[in-house]
Amino acid sequence: MNEQHAGDIRSPPLTDPAFVRPAVTGTSFDRDTSPEPLGDGRYRVRFDRRWWIVRGPNGGIVAAKLVRAMEAELAAPERQLRSITVHYPAAPREGDADVQVAVERSGRSMSTVSARMTDGERLLALAIAAFSGPYEGVVTYDDAPRPAADPPDPMPEPRADAPMPFARQWRMAPALGEHGHAVSGGWMAPVEPRPLDAALIVALADAWIPAPFVVTGGKPFAAPTIDLTVHIRSALPRPPQPVLGEFRSTFARDGFFEEDGRLWAPDGTLLAHSRQLALAL
Repeated sequence: MNEQHAGDIRSPPLTDPAFVRPAVTGTSFDRDTSPEPLGDGRYRVRFDRRWWIVRGPNGGIVAAKLVRAMEAELAAPERQLRSITVHYPAAPREGDADVQVAVERSGRSMSTVSARMTDGERLLALAIAAFSGPYEGVVTYDDAPRPAADPPDPMPEPRADAPMPFARQWRMAPALGEHGHAVSGGWMAPVEPRPLDAALIVALADAWIPAPFVVTGGKPFAAPTIDLTVHIRSALPRPPQPVLGEFRSTFARDGFFEEDGRLWAPDGTLLAHSRQLALAL
């Protein structure tokens, strides 16, 4: 399960002059996550039911909208997202929401940015994130090899009759699991190909079915996210390509479960770690 393949797709380096920073592609993901600047750190975002799960939009899409607003306010493309934590006090309703972004501190190498999403007096999400360029590290290692699962070519089309609108926005191919354990995963990609950037990686970290579905025999349940943390572990952006996600949970009690995720590119590059606490209702 921990084998990499020499024949896997390879991505050009970030310094490739032909691929330094992607232009706006105009995909549905771009349109649905782009914030409207209002001035003084304020942005407007819109939610529609294309990204709905049960009672509201998927938490990863909420986080992706926050990432885009933070990036816009920071306006420092040389500093990429390294870490974000989002708390979800309430589910957004269909329609507009406001995002207030603040650059809390911007030092020589790292910027700390916060964001607050509201609908009138109703608090929807709180986030804090770190942005930076690369550092000269004193140690390098990789003990998180990609599982031996190759992406299908082509990626499957989404089910047009999927009961949740959210599921129709992704191409997904199951590839991972452990019998009797809350472990699940597979290859994921947006319906319309687009470069892998921070907003898309954050969205994919919360796109797969909850790992505990495996131990309930596939019987679904509502699993609203309490908080989601994503650590970006690779230079971005990368060309359009599927992402392999592995998600596992080891403990459920009092209606709460944790879920740890890892996301890899086809060439074995670890793209991100994620962790969330969620409810099983």
